[in-house]
Amino acid sequence: MSLRFGIVAGEASGDLLGAGLMASMRARVACSFEGICGPAMIALGGLSRYPMEALSVMGISEVVGRLPALIRIRRELIRYFRETRPDCVIGIDSPDFTLALERALKADGIPVVHYVSPTVWAWRRYRVRTVARSADLLLTLFPFEPAYYAGKMNAIFVGHPLADMVKAAPDTQAARTELRLETKNLVIALLPGSRESELKAHAEMFVRTAMRLALRYPGCQFIAPFVNRQTRDIFERVLTEQKAFDLPITRLHGHARLAMAASDIVLCASGTAALEAALVGRPMVVTYRLSGLSYWLMRSLSHLDYYSLPNHLAGRALVPELIQRDATADQLVKCAEQLIEDPDRRTEMVAAFGRIRETLRQGANDRAAGAVLNLIGARAEPQAALSCGS
Repeated sequence: MSLRFGIVAGEASGDLLGAGLMASMRARVACSFEGICGPAMIALGGLSRYPMEALSVMGISEVVGRLPALIRIRRELIRYFRETRPDCVIGIDSPDFTLALERALKADGIPVVHYVSPTVWAWRRYRVRTVARSADLLLTLFPFEPAYYAGKMNAIFVGHPLADMVKAAPDTQAARTELRLETKNLVIALLPGSRESELKAHAEMFVRTAMRLALRYPGCQFIAPFVNRQTRDIFERVLTEQKAFDLPITRLHGHARLAMAASDIVLCASGTAALEAALVGRPMVVTYRLSGLSYWLMRSLSHLDYYSLPNHLAGRALVPELIQRDATADQLVKCAEQLIEDPDRRTEMVAAFGRIRETLRQGANDRAAGAVLNLIGARAEPQAALSCGS
């Protein structure tokens, strides 16, 4: 008998997590998935009742304008899952949307998994209780996270799928050849964010930074990968506004990891891109801007000194962070230049990134699939069960 899963992902990183989980589960049991899926999940047969982009918004004040639509979608999903009674519902990240949905379904007796812990180690620690009320099982990406839930719910560290996917030493020259870049020139990857709200906040800063670095380093080349046409359009409008017509910048649809592999350094928005750059082993500068209200609320509820995942995983200020008022083209240029001119610092970063990668490389998709199937009492083939590592 085929198992039926409800699944909800709200952004590009969740789509990748969902696709990996789906593939591993289908290798073990016959199953289907329906809910909110991104392109990678849809390619594996996931049925999406709403576009994933409807959930892809960042920041407290940024959500307000789309709140009625988000509430409507969540209400309709709850109604649908209550009527169709899937064997389990899996919410992937996007906690402000998924946890309320999960809580309603758990109360109705449907088994619920939440995949990716909210950043309770960073801010809003009270969400530990919210997650415990909302899900039967929590799958975490980082080894320090289960301790926050001890005694409150079942939380399992599965590792990070990106660490399993990324090669320890990507071939820089091969990546440049594939992208038709001059292999001997300085190459800088620009990743201003995956959401439209992030591009609106960051695009001008990144374009102005690239313009100044192009003058400082003649022959320098830039690569900018985008998750969709909408985010690329925002960036290109800024290129036009800044009259950056001659900027040597290669734009890509997707292929962020290839862009990083081809680069000497990465300038990126804080988030999954920073972690991916660390796993690829590329020195970086991290930056981020929120609206004034969102930043004030975040700071008032914050528990730690570092924003980026590489710094938090390293336990120190390993990579430069330019947040809010510090997130300017002037500062980004300064930090980029310091990194370019200091090979010892780049070497130190790369060595630390290697240690992070090994900690997170756990066979995450298999471990997550085994944990979900164990929750609902499903049994896989014996050889598959041995490989899930849970």
